[in-house]
Amino acid sequence: MDEMLKLAKEFYKDEYADSVLYAQLAKIEKDDEIRKEFLRLSNIESKHAKFWYDFITQHGGEVPKPSVKRLTIWSVKLLRKILGPGSVASLLEMGENSAIQKYFRYLTTYADRFTPEEMEQIKEVILDELEHEKFFYESKQRFHVENTRDLVLGMNDGLVEILGAVTGLSAVYPNNPQLVGISGLIVGVAGALSMAIGTFVSVRSQRQIKEAIRDRMEVLFRVSPEKAMEELIDKLTEGGMPEEVAKEVAKELANNSEAIMKLLIPEAEENEIRAALYTGISYLLGVAFPVTPYFLASSSLTALPFSILLAGSALAIVATIISLLSGISIRKKVAEMVATGLGAAFLSYLFGRLMEAVFHVSAL
Repeated sequence: MDEMLKLAKEFYKDEYADSVLYAQLAKIEKDDEIRKEFLRLSNIESKHAKFWYDFITQHGGEVPKPSVKRLTIWSVKLLRKILGPGSVASLLEMGENSAIQKYFRYLTTYADRFTPEEMEQIKEVILDELEHEKFFYESKQRFHVENTRDLVLGMNDGLVEILGAVTGLSAVYPNNPQLVGISGLIVGVAGALSMAIGTFVSVRSQRQIKEAIRDRMEVLFRVSPEKAMEELIDKLTEGGMPEEVAKEVAKELANNSEAIMKLLIPEAEENEIRAALYTGISYLLGVAFPVTPYFLASSSLTALPFSILLAGSALAIVATIISLLSGISIRKKVAEMVATGLGAAFLSYLFGRLMEAVFHVSAL
């Protein structure tokens, strides 16, 4: 099959599915502004699907039967209920960015095969997707979902690190599963506190550094506005702006120190307390999966496969949801997260066997 038509068929199915997804999200959304926006996005995606339908037909292709991504819809609705609209906005933004990149590659790869009208219509589709991404980015900021990263990383670390710990301890204490479970919990709580404190210190330090730079710039504006203008021009030219244009921009902003501050020093968006809580709690949630079987089984070696199964399943579910919403290959993402997690557990088990052999502690 012609690769150009093959991709167009995929675009048609994706746009149709996205139209249904946004319509479904509008039905459950309580925020009036976001509900109206979801309905508007659904109509735009429906228009895109119609374009690709006509495009495939005009190029002699057979239009595929569209299908609704029920798993994606279910996943998004579940996340909306658990984590709120902000987390959904964050993940949908990733999906829009993925669509933009695919359309841009398509446009540049097959530009010589499009009619002028088709070229313009595809550009309009890309502009619509860019506008969608902007909406989700603004919604993400509105609902403080910069902490989605803390949530995902915290849970992933809790799963991988404690799975490795209990797997290694299983080799050392094969007949004492409760000791392994308790040890895993102790390590997990310590790890959660460490992660939370580390996140708190990191985010707070970044904010304090920005505040210190901001204070310095305020002093500089009062003492030497000319020097402040020079720093602004240097910053703009470093970003690729022609020097003459940078000078004009600096001239226009000469009496607006607040605007200059925002250009030179991006405001810190993350709250250190919220970031620490997200990281610590999600880490503990990740700890629960590999540890729980050790409190229920009669031996560590009996608990071990269930621990691996629970942790691996949790990693696979997280990877699947992220993949569905961001346009990343499910198979690759699941393989990546599960392989790294179980690989770490396997190496920990080998290390535990080594320690048992060297120190003969299995009978303790």
